[in-house]
Amino acid sequence: MHTRRRGSSGSDRPVADEPPEWSDVEADDVEDRVVELAEDGYSPSEIGLKLRDEGVTGTPVPNVKLVTGKKVTEILEENDADPDLPEDLRNLMERAVRLREHVNENPQDKHNKRALQNTESKVRRLVNYYQGDALDEDFTYSYDVAKELL
Repeated sequence: MHTRRRGSSGSDRPVADEPPEWSDVEADDVEDRVVELAEDGYSPSEIGLKLRDEGVTGTPVPNVKLVTGKKVTEILEENDADPDLPEDLRNLMERAVRLREHVNENPQDKHNKRALQNTESKVRRLVNYYQGDALDEDFTYSYDVAKELL
């Protein structure tokens, strides 16, 4: 929405109903590794990348959902290891905090002031989306709240 590009067409993941034959890992092993990585401080997307690259006991896991039947976030919720903020909201808040600190140090930087306005607008829209579900009903975004949460 707040970008010069007109969208990007990327490649889609191949349609598959079951894990490939070369990936013979057990669902319980994958779930244990997901919880272990979450306790080490990795986000759900980083967990997926680590499982894809490193795998479980040396065997890569191309897709967690094909092996376990559940998404990474569902596994984390079941084991009470889910993050306090949704990942997309957390990433945008981190960007907004960095931009706010930059704009405070460089008040003449009009381009990044505009980028801060756009980023904070995205954060507010996501907060409205997540209110009542992943966030409290009375949660409101501000720089101080974001700085405290991060």
